[in-house]
Amino acid sequence: MAVVRALLAASLLLSWRAGLSDAGIVEPPAIILSRAVRDSMNAVFARSNEHWDELADLNTMERMLGTVRPTQREYLGCLQGRADGETLRIDHWVPASDMKQLQLAVAGSCDTVPDLVGTFHTHPYHADLRNLPVKERRLSPQDLKTFAASRLAVTVVVWDRDSLDAAARDRDGRIVHPARIVVE
Repeated sequence: MAVVRALLAASLLLSWRAGLSDAGIVEPPAIILSRAVRDSMNAVFARSNEHWDELADLNTMERMLGTVRPTQREYLGCLQGRADGETLRIDHWVPASDMKQLQLAVAGSCDTVPDLVGTFHTHPYHADLRNLPVKERRLSPQDLKTFAASRLAVTVVVWDRDSLDAAARDRDGRIVHPARIVVE
């Protein structure tokens, strides 16, 4: 009986979603990351955080400026894939060219990357006054502003191992944040 109820509920949900699509309401985009892409993004994040807690001897101003000895830097990658309706499949990435890495910012170019669909970058930890990790757990307002000004389909940030936040454009070009990420 429970199986029948579950099938009925799934059928009603699919009918309701079909009705929404017919009514002009667009499903939010889904971002499909291959497991290899997610794992390699995690590896970049791990490397950029190896020494995040080695600033205990610095004062607050030195830490905030990040100019004394940056122990971690943001990283920028160019996501490659394809759009399939409301699904964006990402199966590879390459490092941005001319990358300028700072402690709390990164810039670079993905202009010549084939099959470019978007970018990802890391938000490395930085230490608070007690030398505990501070995590920027989502795309920042500046990240979203930069994405809005681009023609890219997606932007992703890695802020911890297996922790991702993304924004994507729907079929009408509107930005959806947070966007749904599925790892396959």
